[in-house]
Amino acid sequence: MKGRRRRGARIRLRWAGAGRDDIDVQCASGYIPEPGKAKKECMMKQVFEPGSIGDLVLKNRIIRAATHEAMAHRDGMPTDDLLPAYQRLAEGGAGAIITGYAGVKQNGRTFPNMLMFDNDAYIPVYKSINEQLKQLNVPVILQIAHGGSRSMSKITGQEVVSASARRKNDYGDAVKEASETEILSIVEAFAGAIVRAKAAGFDGVELHAAHGYLLSEFVSPILNKRTDLWGGSTENRLRIVTEIFASARKAVGEHFPILVKMSGHDEFRRGLAETEAVNIARILKAASCDAIEVSCGYGDFMYTIRMPKPPVDAILGLIPRYRNMPGYQKWFFRRMAPLVAKVRSPLYNYNVPIAEHIRRHVDIPVIAVGGIRNLQDIQSIVSEKGIDFVSLCRPFIIEPDIVNRFQKGQQSSRCIDCGFCLIGVTRNKLRCYYGRVPVSQADRKSG
Repeated sequence: MKGRRRRGARIRLRWAGAGRDDIDVQCASGYIPEPGKAKKECMMKQVFEPGSIGDLVLKNRIIRAATHEAMAHRDGMPTDDLLPAYQRLAEGGAGAIITGYAGVKQNGRTFPNMLMFDNDAYIPVYKSINEQLKQLNVPVILQIAHGGSRSMSKITGQEVVSASARRKNDYGDAVKEASETEILSIVEAFAGAIVRAKAAGFDGVELHAAHGYLLSEFVSPILNKRTDLWGGSTENRLRIVTEIFASARKAVGEHFPILVKMSGHDEFRRGLAETEAVNIARILKAASCDAIEVSCGYGDFMYTIRMPKPPVDAILGLIPRYRNMPGYQKWFFRRMAPLVAKVRSPLYNYNVPIAEHIRRHVDIPVIAVGGIRNLQDIQSIVSEKGIDFVSLCRPFIIEPDIVNRFQKGQQSSRCIDCGFCLIGVTRNKLRCYYGRVPVSQADRKSG
């Protein structure tokens, strides 16, 4: 008899060995383990068992990772598409939903269709969304961010700021080093967004400190070249994040969950080392962080979001900085992109090793994200690796009900990792293209 899961079931397993009678064995989740592994497996976490982040209880260990939905008006207010998208995820079995990132300051916007939460005018809209989602009993966690050098002055009408100055960003904007006054303003903007999130009925907040956005630029030993209190040592580079915690906790208390998404490793030769990633996690825990989501990278799209074949046509067709390149640069990009993609390996579960290492050194929940595609891997991650949760992005795009499907016996996501979904959001709302090159709504109308 092989291990299987059955709700409310009990089974009698015969233990081999003298003097042992039949013993009823069943995990709290209803998981029926293989004979000979019963005690060990029932002591380990199981995918469909509840788990906690602070005072927040999740019904299972699979979280929908923050994903830019491109479902916002130009003023940052959610469109009518956002609530149904979250309802599908909640009805589909997600243990929790982390929203697409919402901006905390206007000068940190990265897309015109990016959610914003930089003033109280947004509270009633989000409160209405959350009141309807409460009926589905799935926690909703608001991710908040500042784009830093990934912001676009064309959208914001303001200077681009970062931890350190740079001649120009990917959009051709000069990048200015943030002054002390600007840093303190950013700290209060994040803290203010956390206070609003609680008022709007969100179940928690996640600070986006990965992928080359502002907080991660401060944390990065490569991108942060400052010599003041906001640069240099790990503690100094992380100061902007710990100050956000200190300010926010005064207003929301100790029991409102605040998570951090951090990069556990990066694409730089002398970048973030494993030992420093662990040290960062320890500092976050001491600052009252409730959980850490471990991702990777600071700006290299193909390092952070891996795929067997880079979506070259979609990149050149839809992303402005590539679409507007001279012909010879496009020619070069077409030939180099596949070579770069090959170097970005492994394709799957690529943040699990560092997440496992971090979990050994901190006693708060750790979430692994990145290329997680099948149920067997998920069970291994949460039981054998000891990681508390996994979060998925692309699998939820193609199958919002992926968790329900897993519970019914489906073993793997249908996602083919083409990456077109994450290119398409530069022009259209989030959707799965399943290998078809995205066409923008404007192009479709003109055609």
